[in-house]
Parts: sequence; C-alpha cells; structure tokens
Amino acid sequence: MSGYIQSKTDESLAKELCSPLSTERVIFTYAMNAIAFGLTGLALIPLLSILWEIIIRGISGLKSEMFVKTVIDNGFGNAILGTIVMVLVGAILSIPTGIMTGIFLAEFGQTNSIASFVRFISSILTGVPSIVVGVFAYGVIVLVTKGFSAIAGGFALAVIMLPVIILTTEESLKLIPTSQRLASAALGGTHFQTTSRIVVTAAIPGITTGILLAVARAAGETAPLIFTALFSLDWSEGLLSPTASLPVLIFNLYNDPDPEKGQLVWTTSIVLLSLILCVSILSRLVISQRKLK
Repeated sequence: MSGYIQSKTDESLAKELCSPLSTERVIFTYAMNAIAFGLTGLALIPLLSILWEIIIRGISGLKSEMFVKTVIDNGFGNAILGTIVMVLVGAILSIPTGIMTGIFLAEFGQTNSIASFVRFISSILTGVPSIVVGVFAYGVIVLVTKGFSAIAGGFALAVIMLPVIILTTEESLKLIPTSQRLASAALGGTHFQTTSRIVVTAAIPGITTGILLAVARAAGETAPLIFTALFSLDWSEGLLSPTASLPVLIFNLYNDPDPEKGQLVWTTSIVLLSLILCVSILSRLVISQRKLK
C-alpha cells in the first residue's frame, strides 16, 4: 500500500514539474530578469564611461617613442620602468613573507592565539587607507635614510600587498581537502612534508591568483609613492633616488597648463589601465586553469 501511495506521489510530482508555469510566475520571472539586467547595465555605466573618456582623450596621443622617452621629453618610459621596479621590490619583500605567514595560519596555527592575532591584524590592514601606509613608510624609511627612493616606494607597496597575499594564501590552503592530508599521513609523511609537498603544491593556483591581485592593486597606488618615491622627470639614478611612476605622473601633471602635458596624462592613463588589465587577465587565466583541474 505504501509503495502504491509513493508511486502516485511521484507521478503527481512529475506532472507538476513538467507542467508549464502559471502566467503570474512567468511574468514575475521576466520582471526579475529585466530588473537584474537593468541594474547590471546601470552599474556598468560609470565603468564604461571612464574607459570611454580615457580612450577617446588618450589614444590620439599614443606614440611608440613615448615608451622610451622620459617625462621631460613628453614620454613615460621612466615612469613605466619606475612602476615595474617598485612593484618588483614590493613583491620581493611581501610574497615570501605573505606565503609563509598564510601557511602558518592555515596549517600550524588554527588554535594558536598568536595566529588569531596575526589574522586579525591582516584583516585590518586590508582596509587601511593607502595614504596612511604612505605616511608610515615615510616615517620608517624616508626619515631614516634622509631621502626619497624606489626602495621606500617598494616598501610601501609591500605593506599594501602583504595582507592580501596572507589571506588569499590561507584561504587557498583551507580549500585543499582534508583527505589529501590524511592520505599523506597514512603513507608516513610528517606534518611538514605533507604541507610542503602536498598541500602547498595543490594550492599554488590559488596562491598565484592572490599574488597577481595584490600586484594589480599595488601598481595603481598613488598616495604611498608620493610620500616615499616622490617623482622624477628623468631616468632614476638608482634604487636610492627619487623615482617616477605612472600613477604619480598622472597626479602631478593633471593640472599642468601645457597642452602636451595634459595629453600625456590621458595617454599615461591608458598605459596604466592596460598594465593592470593584463595582470587581472592573467589572474583570471590562473583561476580558470585551477577550475579545469
């Protein structure tokens, strides 16, 4: 008897699932879809407006020789080089520290009070305004060395990149199934061997994505570099001298009355957006490869 009732119930459910939706539900579905698409388009308007304005104003002044000329010669070659150098310095300082800290938080400090404190501080640092980081780096590096430099700028960018790398590394390691850890332990692997050879290796795509996102954020920062690297109209004399960067170039020359300098600002904006876009695309590719695996 119970089987007969169950079969009847299954038949009624199948009929209900296969029957067309009522007119009210169809109208509601279309209305919600229209609202969702409308709000999405509304959110894209500011972004597309900014991109359109920058491209229209800057593309006409883009010339190949500008990539090898300095700002003083209406180019931005020294600013591109300065941005790359300072981001590299920041990456060298933040990536090893951030990855090791993230590994400690995820694998060795789950119940450790120190780990909880580090995790709390890292979360706070992600929301600290970049100008505050610039003031901090100014007091720690510039005042001590008595000069603005690429090293000071790289240090400020490292402080911005560090919490992002720490938190993304920790989350990437937590996503690795516990069964892999247990399998390694069953084969005789120590905690250190399991972490270094199994867990970290499996989490490399996620860690790489976090690093690329941190680099993309650091490449567009302006305030920290104003306080640390200052600016230079010509090629930098070294890591311990003032260094030009793309964001500071835009900031310094935006109100310049010279039409050529004004055009240079818009052209530089295209280059900066292109650099950040390339890093963002690279991070997306890493994420897609991770999903395929």
